[in-house]
Amino acid sequence: MLKYGFDESTMSKSIFGASYHRVFAPEHLTLGIGVPIEAYSGAIPSMQNQVALAQEVERSGFAALWCRDVPLYDPSFGDVGQIYDPWVWLGYIGAQTTAIALGTASIILPLRPPVDIAKAAASIDQLTGGRLLLGVASGDRPVEYSVYQENYESRGEVFRNTFDFIRTSTHRPANWNNTDVMQQHRVDLLPKSFSGDIPMLVTGNSRQAVEWIAEHAAGWLMYPRQLEHQAQVIRQWAKALENKSQNWKPFAQSLYIDLTDNPSTPASPIHLGLRVGRNGLLSHLASLQEIGVNHVLFNVKFSTRPIVDVLAELREYVVPQFPAIAK
Repeated sequence: MLKYGFDESTMSKSIFGASYHRVFAPEHLTLGIGVPIEAYSGAIPSMQNQVALAQEVERSGFAALWCRDVPLYDPSFGDVGQIYDPWVWLGYIGAQTTAIALGTASIILPLRPPVDIAKAAASIDQLTGGRLLLGVASGDRPVEYSVYQENYESRGEVFRNTFDFIRTSTHRPANWNNTDVMQQHRVDLLPKSFSGDIPMLVTGNSRQAVEWIAEHAAGWLMYPRQLEHQAQVIRQWAKALENKSQNWKPFAQSLYIDLTDNPSTPASPIHLGLRVGRNGLLSHLASLQEIGVNHVLFNVKFSTRPIVDVLAELREYVVPQFPAIAK
């Protein structure tokens, strides 16, 4: 029995919607891109032309669009993501795209009431026809916890409880309908997910053991690392899944890129990513696929070329090698 009174034994087998399977499959790597889809210095992007750019990303064959949850502008942190509240943003951009998966990377669970997060997530999932990929995290900035008047030290436990509440309260059994609530004469959360479960992916460790993530999450979102180190992390992930008697679950990572106009530019490190020509990028992505990465989320903040040129090159040469999964 969970803290909020939902009994997992009553849940039917987890079923994820089409967008999850558009993005994730064993031995396959797909590509996503984070918003803002623009290069900018400092902390605050312009957020100009984001709808048109998001539509171009979808036409280009990317599997997913991702947005971050950055509630406050903390000058010591670096940037504010897409500025807007992630739920408002996903509703806005979801209404102007059609098929691309919509991901959060990631919603900070301990900062908000669980019922509010669950209702927002289920609403986006319903309104977009099951396109939500719900990346979640525990947060790492004490200043946010101070403003929200939440306990920073207990965030690991709160994360687990909130995670369980969202998963169970938004779950849509195969034969569920609105009249079930009235027939049972009890409080329930509406809407439910579009179908089955909303895929919930844990970012980093979020103060949890890898075995807990393997057992409970729909996948693992990680940060970029040196190839050998990332391969070790993926082996750890596979072992945790095995230990918890879980089937395959995806491993995804972010990657900042500055794609040069010279295809042969060798890779050199930038913050959380690479400055590289497309040949080196293709080689790096192939290596990531080889070690078991299933999805790479590009961040283009540090681009030194016009974003329309970067997207055009990715569309012609890179995305076709790592396409969204057709269903």
